[in-house]
Amino acid sequence: MNPHSVLAIVGPTASGKTTLSILLAEKLGGEIISADSRQIYRYLDIGTAKPSRQDLKRVDHHFINILSPDQNYNAGEYGLHARAKIGELLQRHRQPILVGGSGLYVRAVIDGFFDGPGKNQEVREQLESEARTLGIDELYDRLKNVDPVSAAKMDATKVRRVIRALEVYSITGKTISELHTGQDIKPLFGVSQFGLAWERKTLYHRIEQRVDEMIRNGLIEEVHGLIQKGYSRSANALNTVGYREAFDFIDGKISEEEMIRLIKQNTRHFAKRQLTWFRADKRIKWIPVDEQTDWKRIVETIHHQLRSV
Repeated sequence: MNPHSVLAIVGPTASGKTTLSILLAEKLGGEIISADSRQIYRYLDIGTAKPSRQDLKRVDHHFINILSPDQNYNAGEYGLHARAKIGELLQRHRQPILVGGSGLYVRAVIDGFFDGPGKNQEVREQLESEARTLGIDELYDRLKNVDPVSAAKMDATKVRRVIRALEVYSITGKTISELHTGQDIKPLFGVSQFGLAWERKTLYHRIEQRVDEMIRNGLIEEVHGLIQKGYSRSANALNTVGYREAFDFIDGKISEEEMIRLIKQNTRHFAKRQLTWFRADKRIKWIPVDEQTDWKRIVETIHHQLRSV
């Protein structure tokens, strides 16, 4: 592999990215750059399926546990910081391995990230007011009409992202994707991307098993701990699958059974959106995997392909 190249492992939630990336890092003398928009926060361990303490000790990880749940962070900031860290690793002759399922974060590193013009307070306040009075579904439907490309890649419950996309369109008359396409962002390094391709039914079964495991491992207790630390569901970091439903259960809005059902359902929907995003990137080489996959064999397959690059 070119000494100035980055290896990226992408795919949906519960696809085995952590297992594979750690084995690759040990094989290649690498360090992991996490591209997960929630594992970046402290105290969100169980609900984000964060690597275990043992895994974090086995291989150096970056961009995990660096922010408090009430701190805001976006893909643009992440892209700048992650690119700087990759440059540092390359200088130390360490193999950067970009790992994650947050497509926007991966794109911010690989292609650079342009998020449109600076914010317009008047437009944003109007959109925020409409979100409160009309509901986010109304704004998301509006976004689908003016920017179907961004809407298809976006979680409809992410209020800030929907508002930002509509704000950019209101200010410029162009979509974020159009503005991004028009930017000439010079690549800083080569990238070899690999995706983990599961049969959809098997992936969904793995997701359901993971949710059951999260409940057994103490997801509800983790959320109670966050509340005791002073964090509320209004924190952007907690407006995500798993935590959102757990707050509803704790607040008495839904039963435990309904909470588990919704987490599984919403995680499946999230995985589908992740796949849609990554499948659109034709640079990704997809590796078929299943429950009988020998991960060490996958490591050798990737290593062999990298050596031929």
